[in-house]
Amino acid sequence: MKRLITTIYIILTALTMHAQSAFVQCEDTCNHVHGIDLSHYQGNVFWQAIGENQKMAYVYLKATEGGDRIDEMFQRNIQMAHEHGLKVGAYHFYRPKTPQDLQLENFTKQCLPDEQELLPMIDIETTGGLSTEAFCDSLFKFLELIEKAYRQRPLIYTGANFYDKHLQGKLDDYHLMIAQYTNFEPRLKDGRDITMWQYTGKGHINGVRGYIDKSRFMGKHRLREIRYRHR
Repeated sequence: MKRLITTIYIILTALTMHAQSAFVQCEDTCNHVHGIDLSHYQGNVFWQAIGENQKMAYVYLKATEGGDRIDEMFQRNIQMAHEHGLKVGAYHFYRPKTPQDLQLENFTKQCLPDEQELLPMIDIETTGGLSTEAFCDSLFKFLELIEKAYRQRPLIYTGANFYDKHLQGKLDDYHLMIAQYTNFEPRLKDGRDITMWQYTGKGHINGVRGYIDKSRFMGKHRLREIRYRHR
């Protein structure tokens, strides 16, 4: 009987330790600068809890997509993020087949310079069925417009595989946030320096139900590098 009790105790202890380890996240074990991004997919969040989380230094909020879509939670999210002391940036999901001027107008109506602490970010995840050449032609026309509108280059968000396939050697003058959901830091095929790493799409944080995207700065990179320069 004692052996059985001892065996059960060992099993229960192991299961408890495993369950606890599942909640240990990157920001609990390193000293990098961490942040999150949010959109309507997270619904209503409890901003006070997010603001009180000292491990989260910044938040990127989805503002727009394509030529006419506006994230339904953007206005509330940006107001609440400011109220609770986070460094805030806005991002646009790029649609390669949508006219660039329509996308620019959509984004600039939401991403107002006076409300930004961080560079505007362009989310690039699809070619829209275009060839790499046609896609890049579309994208860089848009990036030019964004740079003229905000008088600084935007932060670029994309996946490691997408970058390697379509964007190698083409974004040398831009800060990159690279998405790669592995335990290993991303490395791009062209050896390009990476400013930020989105390391999970299934993070957890007090104040948000369900999953959330989390990112951190790489190496010696710091938050000041992506601060919005107000002129």
